[in-house]
Amino acid sequence: MLKTFPAGADLETPPAVIWLDLHDPTPAELAEAERIVGAPMPTRAGLSEIETSSRLRSREGVLSMSMPTVTHDPGGPAEVLPVGFVLSQSHLVTIRFGRLRAAEALAARFEAGTNAPTCSLDAFVGLCDDIVDVLADVLEQIAGELKTISTTLFRTKYTEGPEAVRSNRMISVQLRQVGRLGDQASEARDALLGVGRVVDFACELTGSWAEGRFEPSLRSLRQDVASLDDYQVHLDDKVQFLLDAMVGLIGMAQNDIFKVLTIVSIVGIPPTLMAGVYGMNFHYMPELAWAWGYPYGLAVIALSAIIPLAWFKLRGWF
Repeated sequence: MLKTFPAGADLETPPAVIWLDLHDPTPAELAEAERIVGAPMPTRAGLSEIETSSRLRSREGVLSMSMPTVTHDPGGPAEVLPVGFVLSQSHLVTIRFGRLRAAEALAARFEAGTNAPTCSLDAFVGLCDDIVDVLADVLEQIAGELKTISTTLFRTKYTEGPEAVRSNRMISVQLRQVGRLGDQASEARDALLGVGRVVDFACELTGSWAEGRFEPSLRSLRQDVASLDDYQVHLDDKVQFLLDAMVGLIGMAQNDIFKVLTIVSIVGIPPTLMAGVYGMNFHYMPELAWAWGYPYGLAVIALSAIIPLAWFKLRGWF
């Protein structure tokens, strides 16, 4: 799909078109964009290249840039897909293969007619600014979910018995949630690194465009990206801390289970020994002739179980 902004601009007079938005374009739409801009359009395979030399190019005053970004298609999961920019002093072209909230926001500005970009560099700065805002929202959402999990994890009192079993199941669910949030933070970092490189590249090569009016905006964008990158590193540390803490808590719960099993097995050994001794049917056993021999044997078996339990309790093992 090819959309041009301002809407209704005459395609036969290319300078009237400021922004061309190509959403999952066909070869014919790519060819039309090349005709309007006068520069080749990158393919999806070209946008997916990870080398800096492939992502950032300048040819005859036309910048070709690409970066990964997190897209959100309605009813579907978030995906990391490449987005391409072709920027000249007359035109901005975006090539994308999924929903891009920043592109929707920029299109709304053009349609409203208020605060609409007046040139290609203005549109590019506005688009990058919206992308950074979306990434900031993503990081804030991740931080909020991590805080909720952290509060639940560390401010819940220690439980035992059936409650402990339910608590361990909850930790297992939260472990998956933290892993999912870690993946989202990693995807956001990829997008941040990409937009940072794009903004740096444009800042270096477009300083003389539009009489330098947008150079302060580009520098401000660079600072925003740097601050978000630092914040994302903090979130990575938080994710790793929670993962380590959850694994540690699960290990402690397993140790409690093994401790109980160990105590039960040790406590059961002396009674088994006593029962084995008095279960030997030798004819000349003194206790066989005792009137209270049977109660005596039961008492010895019971004491052989109680004494280890009392010892473990005094030692603080349970």
